[in-house]
Amino acid sequence: MSQSYVYGLHAVEKFVQKTPQQVVELFVSEGRNPRLLSVIGQTLKAQIPVHTVERDELSKRAGSEKHQGCVLLINVVAGQQKSLEQCLSELNRESLFLVLDGVQDPHNLGACLRSADATGVDAVIIPKDRSAKLNATVRKVAAGGAESVALVEITNLVRSLKAMKQAGVWIYGASGDAHETIYDFDYQTPVALVMGAEGDGLRRLTAEQCDQLVKLPMKGAVESLNVSVAAGVCLYEILRSRMACSKA
Repeated sequence: MSQSYVYGLHAVEKFVQKTPQQVVELFVSEGRNPRLLSVIGQTLKAQIPVHTVERDELSKRAGSEKHQGCVLLINVVAGQQKSLEQCLSELNRESLFLVLDGVQDPHNLGACLRSADATGVDAVIIPKDRSAKLNATVRKVAAGGAESVALVEITNLVRSLKAMKQAGVWIYGASGDAHETIYDFDYQTPVALVMGAEGDGLRRLTAEQCDQLVKLPMKGAVESLNVSVAAGVCLYEILRSRMACSKA
């Protein structure tokens, strides 16, 4: 069993609330604002040790100065993440997956997990290679999303997309080369939204596995959005469309 850190008030609070059995100890700074005091209280209530240390020690443990005065040491449980097979065995009409084809910036992965949580995504699927890993930075940016959304690591993305299609999932790939926009469909089936890597977009073999390519209309001078921003916009359109259809 390996260990890692979670830092930032919101991320620490969510981790303590949802998976206290994995927490080893909490390190906090001497300065105590009401929000930090609340986190300390919840941690002590869960019978988790709390230690006061210098801010430099917190920065060293977190690998960042943006820890907001608290850093959590956790046990990383092997096998905690879901498998693709598990996800497909639980498939239903409202199933929604976010597939990230080589997103390597941990800030983008964290932001995608946060949007995934907000829009009811069942799982975020990433390749084991050429992808950011779930670390302290990802957890901080995800603001609790890393603890609430299943993260599925797969070995072969093309093979996994084929398995999803065979199970009844309709694959939409976000691409600037698409003819249709994200607003042209109603998403009344199990859906996987595939987003490409920063800068490069979808790989050719990945795009070939998509049932439909879609794009966001771009009215300004920039050619594309940041992948996490684009993922959030697309996920919310899928959610909006489904909600509208359910009221019709």
